[in-house]
Amino acid sequence: MKLISWNVNGLRACVKKGFLDYFNEIDADIFCTQEIKLQEGQIELELEGYHQYWNYAEKKGYSGTAVFTKKEPLNENYGINIPEHDQEGRVITLEFDDFNLVNVYTPNSQPELARLSYRMEWEDAFREYLMKLAVEKPVILCGDLNVAHKEIDLKNPATNRRNAGFTDEEREKMTILLQSGFIDTYRHFYPDKENAYSWWSYMRKAREKNVGWRIDYFIVSDHMKDFIKEAEIHPEVMGSDHCPVMLELK
Repeated sequence: MKLISWNVNGLRACVKKGFLDYFNEIDADIFCTQEIKLQEGQIELELEGYHQYWNYAEKKGYSGTAVFTKKEPLNENYGINIPEHDQEGRVITLEFDDFNLVNVYTPNSQPELARLSYRMEWEDAFREYLMKLAVEKPVILCGDLNVAHKEIDLKNPATNRRNAGFTDEEREKMTILLQSGFIDTYRHFYPDKENAYSWWSYMRKAREKNVGWRIDYFIVSDHMKDFIKEAEIHPEVMGSDHCPVMLELK
């Protein structure tokens, strides 16, 4: 079983830059997207053989998530059931026979950490949501988590220490999540692999120089350890400032 997650940074723009070529070529069983930046009716995707699930932000041209899956889920849920956190289209949960899939676009703490306090509230509420799901069935969490967890996960850790996505507070929340019974699948297979990134700034030819951050993840319940076959990052795929990440299950 193959799963893909990709922050497309505007789905309509990404479609013009080859999204469908990659989508068709990779032939994923489940394909998750974040930061779709559109409202209902603003795009019509013909994805033969896939069920489509969309969660739009109330604010136009902002945030939002979508999941495309070959198998129809048993249930679907949008948001984390807390109104103050569910205005921006950030979470889609699909229940399947053997697991709950959660596609997320975590709030960015923003320049000068203007939204860090909100981010901390979100992290606690979201983790609690995941823990409740995990009691029922194993969880597969994917998406743009807007944090480079360890120094190995970004090119310049020293100069980014207090920047959004690499604050001690954000990294600690990720540590707590992983200690709560979850596995970072990429680091499970490649604990020491350097220069493996999923996002690059559009500035200063960052992608060309591979000056990036790994902030896109597949994270699974510990119970699924024996079922994870491979985790990959696909930096060669263009169309967004992020690249797709992949999880393969046995």
